[in-house]
Amino acid sequence: MNVEVMGSWAGLVWNALNEVESMNFKQLKKVTKLKEKELYAAFGWLGREGKLNFAEAEGELVLSLNK
Repeated sequence: MNVEVMGSWAGLVWNALNEVESMNFKQLKKVTKLKEKELYAAFGWLGREGKLNFAEAEGELVLSLNK
């Protein structure tokens, strides 16, 4: 796994979240077709850039963009 690949995963997540207000982990996994470890790498990338909000609703991880 290299930085360019992780950046492309982050782009997939960002694009998916840019279309909606928020999405839970399962929805995001389905939409992006990324594996769990790939999603976590993308979350780390976007989180480090301050572009991602994490919340919990009804026991599930919910993500949204920090706009």
